[in-house]
Amino acid sequence: MNLTQPLSSLLAPLFEALPLDSAMPDLVPSAVPDPALVELVSTLCKDPLLLKNLPLQAGLWLYVDDLTRSHNISQSIESQAGSLWHGIMHRREGDFWNSKYWFRKAGTFSGFAGMNPSDFVDQVEKAHKQNPLALVAHQRQEWQVLFEWCAK
Repeated sequence: MNLTQPLSSLLAPLFEALPLDSAMPDLVPSAVPDPALVELVSTLCKDPLLLKNLPLQAGLWLYVDDLTRSHNISQSIESQAGSLWHGIMHRREGDFWNSKYWFRKAGTFSGFAGMNPSDFVDQVEKAHKQNPLALVAHQRQEWQVLFEWCAK
């Protein structure tokens, strides 16, 4: 991942415990988040590098499938990043209409060049019960692009 050295070092334990190619394995998760990962993210979010960076916190909670915590944070972020995380969170909880609302509110995000969030919502809505690997891979790529952008 393309992060600054201090942030990369801080997040290394999380990315070692849950590599990106294993994170967010379900388009619409139904399981309770792993308590050990929740504790790890809780600890990381107290670090000065993340404490005031709410977009990164929202992204980290999505990374470990804690949609509730991600939602609580993303809904308080009055920026394009907040709207994008909010849209992803609602798509992941299966609230597809609301997800599209937040993506419309976010407007065009240059980081998603070639990725249309609204079209992706439609694809996930149609196929989330089958959880196709191609869509899961797209979800991970979307997360990485937005997370790296929020880290800059």
